[in-house]
Amino acid sequence: MSMKLARSVAEVRAQVNHWRAAGDNIAVVPTMGALHEGHLSLVRAAKGRAKRVIVTLFVNPSQFNNAEDLAKYPRDEAADAARLEAEHVDMLFAPDVAEMYPDGFATTVSVSRLSEGLCGAHRPGHFDGVATVVTKLLLQTQSDAAFFGEKDYQQLSVIRRLARDLDIPVEIVGVPTVREADGLAMSSRNVRLSGAARRQAPAMAEALTAAGAAIEAGQPVAAATEAARAGLLKEGYSDVEYLELRDAETLEPVSKLERPARLLAAAWLDGVRLIDNVAVLPGIGSAR
Repeated sequence: MSMKLARSVAEVRAQVNHWRAAGDNIAVVPTMGALHEGHLSLVRAAKGRAKRVIVTLFVNPSQFNNAEDLAKYPRDEAADAARLEAEHVDMLFAPDVAEMYPDGFATTVSVSRLSEGLCGAHRPGHFDGVATVVTKLLLQTQSDAAFFGEKDYQQLSVIRRLARDLDIPVEIVGVPTVREADGLAMSSRNVRLSGAARRQAPAMAEALTAAGAAIEAGQPVAAATEAARAGLLKEGYSDVEYLELRDAETLEPVSKLERPARLLAAAWLDGVRLIDNVAVLPGIGSAR
């Protein structure tokens, strides 16, 4: 059976009701398109957990605080649809802005604390936009589970909190970051890197991995993060917005490794903002 294409919430709801009547469970993979292997890993994880899989494609204007970044965001719905058809996705929901934000739309979902700092400090309003659109997508699709990549770790944390706080009956599933052969975290923005910058880009993953191992081995957090920051600048990154160790659950800053943590970074290379993170675990030491 070919993949269904829905443009309206009414179409999605009608199909979901049909699947529910048949006893099928449903998973959703929210995306902004420009699909790559990282997105497809979410689709495959979803297919392993649910009878029916919906992928959403919506470049959400409310999460962009830079009009130029929104304009440059890669879009190719036909190619995305072909990739999803090959993965045997059941439905692609690709609404337009008017469907998602009709005239008079006046509601914003805001998750405090988790959305502050890190990307939230450098992209004002970004996580309000994310939280609002994801809340809508979860309610529109009425899915049993929703799949998100760990590359956007702060986003994943915000979404887990909003689903919990708003009693949305959905399991939020985090899927490990998918990387290129040289370690670069897959991202739709990678295609905007020049050839030279693409060769420099893996320095972020290398710096985070080395700093994480150093912290696990007992090096002071401040020393390890400062060395990683300096390394990125040396390798060609023009600006490091943040490179910080945060608690894996609360995202509170960590100065001493005592609980599972995440080392997160955002930096600019060749005019492109890249993000990445790695897990940092106490008691690992030289065993990593």
